[in-house]
Amino acid sequence: MTLTYQRFTAVLLLIFGSLFLSGIYYCLRVFWCAAARILEPESEQRTNIKFLVKLGNSGKEIREMLVQVYRDNVMKKTAVYKWVKLFLREEKVSLTKIDQDGQQQAVLKETLQNSSNCA
Repeated sequence: MTLTYQRFTAVLLLIFGSLFLSGIYYCLRVFWCAAARILEPESEQRTNIKFLVKLGNSGKEIREMLVQVYRDNVMKKTAVYKWVKLFLREEKVSLTKIDQDGQQQAVLKETLQNSSNCA
């Protein structure tokens, strides 16, 4: 089998193409790992914010605590307040649902007691 120009270029394309794709794959892996390391503390901070909101701390207190713990890697002040506001809203919705469920249960018990008194 003789090596023609077409076969030679095909082999070169195969070799360089695979090297190019492996280079892209490596770059994507490096980028993904770096992004995961950056986002990891942020999700941890969100969890801490949610916990502190449930304890009843204000946004300012939460921000100060995060600065003490995370120092240079702390979320921006606006991001902290955004998450505090979101978690407070979730808390109010869940409390409203509990109140509505409690009222519905009280009305149901009252109705059952009235119907048993009538019988």
